[in-house]
Amino acid sequence: MPEDDKFLKGQLLLDSGQLRGSFFQRAVVLICQHDAEGAFGLVLNRSTGNNVGEVIVANLPEILKNSPLFLGGPVQPSALSFLHTDTFLPDANVMPELNMGHSLDDLMELGESFSPTRKIKLFAGYAGWSGGQLEDEMKRKAWLTHPASIELVFDTNTDQLWQRILQQKGWKYKLLSQMPEDLSQN
Repeated sequence: MPEDDKFLKGQLLLDSGQLRGSFFQRAVVLICQHDAEGAFGLVLNRSTGNNVGEVIVANLPEILKNSPLFLGGPVQPSALSFLHTDTFLPDANVMPELNMGHSLDDLMELGESFSPTRKIKLFAGYAGWSGGQLEDEMKRKAWLTHPASIELVFDTNTDQLWQRILQQKGWKYKLLSQMPEDLSQN
């Protein structure tokens, strides 16, 4: 078995129902990097409620200013990351046709160039794990895994992302997807 098989880069992590009361309750995290040193991910379904232009002080192209800003995780909330896809990205670094970047210059270049098939999603902060930490959380069954796809990253309503993926995973997870977010709502 190849060594890389134990790493989760390009996979989605979903709260298994054990993270109630934490930042990661009902979170869907795209793992962008994972190796023996640790893991880096972006929470796909936490909107900040702001557009990028309301938060980032830079002369951004209008298309970027009007994009929603997501909270990528609780670590370094002032750090900027972005995911982008296009029809052909030969140097994609997360999974086929999906690239992650952190450079404001690269983001500006993407925003200023035209491509009808490009999609960009911007994040403040990230989710990070030190070496072995994510593996320990996986052993404790805090997370479920699911294959990532461009559709799930960019084209699925973020408010329903956690529930939708659980329902795709089959009958075993349907009950979990229907539980109220706050158990006191019963």
